[in-house]
Amino acid sequence: MAGPMHRPGMPLPSEKADMGAVKKMLAYCRRYLPALLVAIVFAVGGSVCTIIGPERISDLTNTIISGIMTAIDMAEIRRICLTLILIYGIGAVLSYGQQFITATLTQHTSKRLRTDIDEKINRLPLRFFDTTTKGDILSRVTNDVDTIGQTLSQSAANLISSVILFLGILIKMFATSWLLALVTILSALLGFFFMQLILRRSQKFFIRRQNDLGTMNGQIEEVYTNHTIVRAFGAQDTERAVFSETNEKLYDSNWKAQFLTGMMPPIMTFVGNLSYVLVFAVGVSMILKGMGGVTMGTIMAFIIYARLFSQPLTTFAQSMTNIQQASAASARVFAILDEPELEDESGKTAFLPSVRGEVEFRHVHFGYDPEKPVIGDFSAHLLPGQKVAIVGPTGAGKTTIVNLLMRFYEVNSGDILIDGQSISAMTREQVHDLFDMILQDTWLFNGTIRQNLEYNKPGMSEAKLDAACEAVGLKHFIATRPQGYSTVLDDSLNLSEGQKQQLTIARAMLKDSPLLILDEATSSVDTRTELVIQEAMDRLTQGRTSFVIAHRLSTIRNADVILVMKDGDIIEQGSHEELLAKGGFYAELYNSQFAA
Repeated sequence: MAGPMHRPGMPLPSEKADMGAVKKMLAYCRRYLPALLVAIVFAVGGSVCTIIGPERISDLTNTIISGIMTAIDMAEIRRICLTLILIYGIGAVLSYGQQFITATLTQHTSKRLRTDIDEKINRLPLRFFDTTTKGDILSRVTNDVDTIGQTLSQSAANLISSVILFLGILIKMFATSWLLALVTILSALLGFFFMQLILRRSQKFFIRRQNDLGTMNGQIEEVYTNHTIVRAFGAQDTERAVFSETNEKLYDSNWKAQFLTGMMPPIMTFVGNLSYVLVFAVGVSMILKGMGGVTMGTIMAFIIYARLFSQPLTTFAQSMTNIQQASAASARVFAILDEPELEDESGKTAFLPSVRGEVEFRHVHFGYDPEKPVIGDFSAHLLPGQKVAIVGPTGAGKTTIVNLLMRFYEVNSGDILIDGQSISAMTREQVHDLFDMILQDTWLFNGTIRQNLEYNKPGMSEAKLDAACEAVGLKHFIATRPQGYSTVLDDSLNLSEGQKQQLTIARAMLKDSPLLILDEATSSVDTRTELVIQEAMDRLTQGRTSFVIAHRLSTIRNADVILVMKDGDIIEQGSHEELLAKGGFYAELYNSQFAA
């Protein structure tokens, strides 16, 4: 069994991606610029307080040293200490304000990202979901958005204050002693050299890690959703091996990314300690030579400056690690946000005030890949109220016809009309409202029976619910539940596939649209339940144009028209009796199902 693969559709970010995704993220945050400017002002104020603190400590040191031989001026010391407390107190308040603003902005950005992705998904064509694994989409919506939010929260605020602190300390150091400033900067350049070297090598591993994480989530979602099939085929060991391979790749890319970036903090710590040694050695030498008016207070201040100077450098290193993660995550998130959307249909005004149900296919051509047609020159004219069965071998194009009728996909050429109105001139929502649709795969959400039956149409009366459930054979089942229609559908209820299908059929009956599509709707039920549902469907289809796709040909014998498809074309059409009398392809299909 082959391992999970990324299918064509949504491209994975390249391992050589640049910072373009980060630029997109910054452009995305432009609306928060005013609040960000306030945070910058607070950061400037906090950094100024941090920068001028060492100067007061220098004064304190010089006052103590000068008073050792005579008498220490305690009043001056108290004044300097109170000034320091005031300076650092104001700095703490301003820094808190800056952190609060940036934290608020990052949470708003994360919330907006999730909202935009949710809205974007509703504007994407069905082709996108057919070519992208659900697990990979979920990974982008959850893991990648969380990574962006954490990076903005941890790095944005720190980067702002660090840049300002870095520039302020640089100016202050040169104003105090240009020689000691050069010593500190030269030692810092060594750290920058190693930082750039590490960043260039680690970026590809962060991108690879996010891609591997999406791949693994896709595989987990597929295997866990279909765990019954995996067990039935005894494929646990195979899937475990595939998972182990994917997990090993994720471990490898994550370990390399973390190992490389983990080298930066100790390197920057070493650079900081090196600068202390150099500042002290050069500073003492300058005092002994009487150069530049350097005093012990100056050296003490510069050691503090060197420590403060290394702080923004360390912050830069840590922020670059986080920004690399955010770059990879942003590339994956914006890959969704940049996906081509469905055509804007706000200008379409065509609608059907009342629907008779006449459907016409005019020379329809279609292929999921335009160069590989699935439907070729399909034409059919169906009258209002007819029950139309579409049959044919697997891959003949039966479900494709339904997808085109519902405008889940657009025809390559030709047209589809309802009551003489081209569906391409109507909005997709209007077309969807014309149909009830019951598929082979059931879909029920974790909610009450009533919520599932009333999906998107709340406020149904008890009588309507009873009538629909009785029609599909569910009335007794619901009556035996202690909570009735308030019974919550979850794993503990242990519904059979047949009961799930009965609920979806009842839901379609309650929607009561003028046209009906049944795509293998009774494939998951037993023969006795099928008879009950078939009777319900006969009542459901009365007076409504209905399209029935079925492999069990016994279920469509009473269809008004049977369209026999093969290789994307209609090769036969007529009633059940007419097609049997012809002795053609349909008769062969029908008789093969009852052969001994």
